[in-house]
Amino acid sequence: MKNSANAISASQWTVISVALILAAAFGITCFMPTNPDDLQAFSLIPAIFLLVYIFFTKRVVEGLVLASVVGVIMISRPETTGEGMWMTNAFAMFSDFLLETMMDEDIAWLIIVCGLMGSIISLIEKSGGAHAFGEWAAKRATTQKSALLWTWVLGVIIFVDDYLNSLTVGACMTELTDKYKTPREFLAYVVDSTGAPACALIPISTWAVFASKILETNKWAPPGEGLYYFIKAIPYDFYAWIALFLVPMVIMRKVPFVGAMKEAVERVEKGGPLAPPGSERIDIHAGKKTQLPAKIRIYNMVIPIIVLIASTVALDVNMAQGVLVTVAFLFAFYQLQGLMSAEEFVDICLEGFKNMILPLFLMVLAFLFAHVNAKIHFTDYVIHTATQAITPNFLPIVVFITLSITEFITGTNWGMYVIALPIVIPLAQNMGADVTIAVAAVFSAGVFGSHVCFYSDATVITSAATGCDNLRHSLTQLPYGLMAAGMAACMFLAVGFF
Repeated sequence: MKNSANAISASQWTVISVALILAAAFGITCFMPTNPDDLQAFSLIPAIFLLVYIFFTKRVVEGLVLASVVGVIMISRPETTGEGMWMTNAFAMFSDFLLETMMDEDIAWLIIVCGLMGSIISLIEKSGGAHAFGEWAAKRATTQKSALLWTWVLGVIIFVDDYLNSLTVGACMTELTDKYKTPREFLAYVVDSTGAPACALIPISTWAVFASKILETNKWAPPGEGLYYFIKAIPYDFYAWIALFLVPMVIMRKVPFVGAMKEAVERVEKGGPLAPPGSERIDIHAGKKTQLPAKIRIYNMVIPIIVLIASTVALDVNMAQGVLVTVAFLFAFYQLQGLMSAEEFVDICLEGFKNMILPLFLMVLAFLFAHVNAKIHFTDYVIHTATQAITPNFLPIVVFITLSITEFITGTNWGMYVIALPIVIPLAQNMGADVTIAVAAVFSAGVFGSHVCFYSDATVITSAATGCDNLRHSLTQLPYGLMAAGMAACMFLAVGFF
C-alpha cells in the first residue's frame, strides 16, 4: 500500500508540475511582444527550458513535448492569431505544427529509410548473415581494442549515409563487442563519431549531395558545381577530421576515459551490465531470440550491404530508393535460398519496422521542436546577435561556436544548414571573409551537433542500433565531442588570420 501511495503521489506531482510549467509559460508570454518576429531574446526560452528540464529529470521525450508547447504558447496569443481563447489557439497551433512536421518531406524520408533499414537488419539477422559475420570478425578481432578498431574501419568504409552507417555497423558489431565486455556506451561512441564525420568528408554521400544543392541554391556555387564547392570546403571541416581520428586514439587508450565514459567502463569492469539502465526501450535487438538456419553464410550479410550501397550510389545517392531496391533484392535472394517463406519475409519486415518506432518517435519530436524554434526565429536571432560587430578574421570561429550551440539545442544538422547557410554565405561575402572556410565552419557545427545533442537523429539511430540509452550515449560522447570542438575552434581561429 505504501508503494501504491508513493506512486499516486508521484503521479499527482507530475500533473502539478506540468500545470505549473504551462501556467508560467502563459504568464511570461504576457510580457512578450505580440509579433513573433520581435521576440528577440525571448526566443531562447524554449531552448533554455529544454536543457534545464533534461538536466534535472533525464527525460528527453517529455522535455521535447513541453518545450515545443512552451514555444507554441509564446506565439499563439489571440492578438497575433485572431479571435479566440488563448488556450484554444495554442492547442490548435500545436496540432497544426505537429501535422506540418509529419507532412514534412524529411520526416517521410526518415520513416521510409529508417523503417525499412530496421526491416533489412531484421532480415539479415534472420538469415544468419549477421551471426556469420560476427564469427568471421571474431577470428580477426581477438581483443576489445581490435574489435572496436574493426568497428571504426567498417564505419569508414560504409560512408554513403550516416543512418546506413550507424544502423549497419551497430547491428553487425554489437554481438562481437559484447563478447569482449565492451560497454554499450563505448560502442555507441565509436559508431556515432565515425559515421557522420566519414559521410561529411567523403563526397560520395547523402551529406555531400544535400550540401551541394544548398550551396547552389544560395548562389555561392554555380549551377551544377555544388559538389566541387563542397569538396573545396572538406579540408577545413576541422571538427569532422578531428572527431574521426580521435576515435582510434580513444580505443587505443592514447586519450583517457573521462566523465560518464569512465563510469561506464568501471561499471562493466566491476561485473555490471553492458548496457546502461533503460536501454531496452530503444534497443532494436532487445528481447529478440532469432532462430538461425542450419547453415549460416556470411554472404547473406555482405551481399545485401553491397547491394544497398551500390544501389544508393547508382540512384544519385538516393537512400530512400536504395533501401527499396535492397528490400526487393532480399525478397528474391532469401526466397531462392529457401531461408524463409513469403509470409515470413513480410512478418520479419514488419517486426523490423516496428523496432524503429521509438527512434522515429523521438526524431519526430525533435523535428517538431526545431519547427517551433524556426517559428520564433531562434537560430536567426542567435546568428545575428553573435555576428554583430565582428571582423572577418573572427567570422569562422564565431560561426562554428554559435552554430554548434544552436545545433546542440535543435539537433537537426541538415535543417540547420538550410537556415544558416543563407545567412553565413552573404555575410562572409559582404565582410570580405573567406567563404569556403565560413561554409566549412557551418558543416563542422552540424556534425558536432549531431553527435552531442541528446535527441538528434544520429544520436537516436546509433543508440537504437547499439542498444544504448540515448541520453547515456550523449553524456558519454559529450566530453570527446567538446574535446574535438575545442581543437576545431582553435584551428578556425588560426585560419581566420592566415
